Amino acid sequence: MEYSIKSGNPEKQRTACLAGGIFEPRKMSPTIQQIDQASGGIISSMLRRGDIEGKLGQTLLLHNLPGMACERVLLVGCGREKAFSEGPFRQMAAKATSVLNETGTMDASLFLTELPVKGRDSNWKIRHFIEAAEDALYRFDQLKSEKDKERRPLRRMALFVNSRTELGQGEIALQQAVAISGGISLARDLGNLPGNICTPSYLAEQAHALAGEWPIETHVLEEADMEKLGMGALLSVSRGSRQPAKLITMEYRGGPEDEAPVVLVGKGLTFDAGGISIKPAANMDEMKYDMCGGASVFGTLQAVAAMGLPINLIGVVPSSENLPDGDANKPGDVVTTLSGQTVEILNTDAEGRLILCDALTYCERFEPAMVVDIATLTGACVIALGHHASGLMGNNDKLIKELLNAGVYAHDRVWQLPLWDEYQKQLDSNFADMANIGGRPGGSITAGCFLSRYTKKMAWAHLDIAGTAWKTGKEKGATGRPVGLLSQFILGRCNRNENTKGR
Repeated sequence: MEYSIKSGNPEKQRTACLAGGIFEPRKMSPTIQQIDQASGGIISSMLRRGDIEGKLGQTLLLHNLPGMACERVLLVGCGREKAFSEGPFRQMAAKATSVLNETGTMDASLFLTELPVKGRDSNWKIRHFIEAAEDALYRFDQLKSEKDKERRPLRRMALFVNSRTELGQGEIALQQAVAISGGISLARDLGNLPGNICTPSYLAEQAHALAGEWPIETHVLEEADMEKLGMGALLSVSRGSRQPAKLITMEYRGGPEDEAPVVLVGKGLTFDAGGISIKPAANMDEMKYDMCGGASVFGTLQAVAAMGLPINLIGVVPSSENLPDGDANKPGDVVTTLSGQTVEILNTDAEGRLILCDALTYCERFEPAMVVDIATLTGACVIALGHHASGLMGNNDKLIKELLNAGVYAHDRVWQLPLWDEYQKQLDSNFADMANIGGRPGGSITAGCFLSRYTKKMAWAHLDIAGTAWKTGKEKGATGRPVGLLSQFILGRCNRNENTKGR
């Protein structure tokens, strides 16, 4: 999709379709009022007849209005004006884009980013409109022999701002939106690939491909390398698979050479059958999504590189499969981690923390400013928070606050869970330094407690995205979350660094 930022009068726009908002009940936005006046009151007449109420998601397509240079006008319902907040704005943007894409309109002028959203400026509206539009247009049909094709798909969208003084900042928002949307799409593509294609080796190949396209340096540790280092926890998970494990590192150096990097660690379980503690057969196909944490690291690295942000960012993705086999982990086995701590494996399906703990210890060599790990770690987090928010834990209040704020701005929200010492006792083991599970109570928290034992030397946060990384049922597919949150988190750090220069 080609996007542009413009300002001007709606009646003068020569375009295949112009879109504007209608609020409930039958209230015209300023743009639609101008169109109504130019067309001699046609829209007012339609509203009086009840052709469109303005409910969120309603649309009405009008052709050849008098006094207008455009071919069509699309009226888009926005709901009640007082309730028009971040969520409804994104829903409206997605609906408008989907309808435009189905009408045969190849170019459109949208006066929807002019609509007021409380507490949000035009930059936020432009960025989120494009992200919502790209989400609505996303299709994963690479593996279909026959692809559904729109007759005349939407190719160009012009987003209008209130005045010419907003054009410069609008262009910056556009560039950020396109970069972040590209990262989200990459994460979704990787997540949606089946386990027989997206293996640890495939992820390693994609990391090298990313380095070929962007200023990123990629390194991959093989199992022999990890064995020399002593990554007993990570390697224990891959023992049940014919696919060799990989530890993938991607480095983007956009900041000063001596600046400590931000490190993102993403769980890359390309398929998780649970190992000997095998999962139920129902919906097991969705365990291809167990690498969505790793996919989000890929997506965020690409987004940051595309924006050319002045920061040092490192992505680390421990990748493996978790399958049952004669050589697989057994309940009761004890493994030694890279940190030297020992773990009793009470449940082989709690494998994500085993590959993450060695990866987190490995991150110490980068002397990071902070580390954020992202993982589809626990079903308990889905029970606690549902599918709307990701779980957040950590050992640094400032880092936690940055992620919470980034989630709100990105509309990719997280909720903090406690990491109190009382939960640590649930990981006690009679035979090792710790067990890999702490029982059903507080399952997502005890998983965070486990990881906290490997991050004492670092400012660290943990994102449990088990409930947000993909959708199930009819809309089954990867969501690309939390690339939006992580990208905003990095943007926020860059903005703070810029503001403190010279002080």
